[in-house]
Amino acid sequence: MTTADQSVRIGWAEDAPALARVQVAAWQELYAAVLPAEVLAGLAAEDLTPQWLDALTRAKDARQRVLVALERATVVGYTLTMPATDPDCDPIADAEIAEVVVAPDRVGQGHGSRLMHAAIDTLRADKFSRATHWINATDDASRAFFTEAGWAPDGAFRELDLTGDGTTIVKQVRLHTTIAG
Repeated sequence: MTTADQSVRIGWAEDAPALARVQVAAWQELYAAVLPAEVLAGLAAEDLTPQWLDALTRAKDARQRVLVALERATVVGYTLTMPATDPDCDPIADAEIAEVVVAPDRVGQGHGSRLMHAAIDTLRADKFSRATHWINATDDASRAFFTEAGWAPDGAFRELDLTGDGTTIVKQVRLHTTIAG
């Protein structure tokens, strides 16, 4: 249930530092089994804030959005939406939800579901008819979250080299859902 104390809105430039803090906290937990400890320990909100400011103020496409989950006036999560860039996708009809991230101490309070619903509503308003999302193949919690919301694997997969030297390879699968109408 959404109350006045819990909401989702388009991100503002002033949200950049808070988004960076949420990202660091969430990634340090979410990727603990994937990334080397020194990489996670080196994540700093101050370093990520300029990237968030760019995403919030200099989007490459008018349909690229940062949505933020709020608890009262505090940013507790975010999602990123954009036209899909995969070679087998149609950037007019297909969108991507790049991330759905909630601060670790706020998981299980409905923020992820609110972000997902707001992202789908935003994509529909932008006239997309299908949405995709990449998840780590071993991330059972995210897979369950998306499949319970009606998403399904579409057969696409990829491997990401997170460190650029071949020592940290992450396998991902792509999920999709129809959002038209």
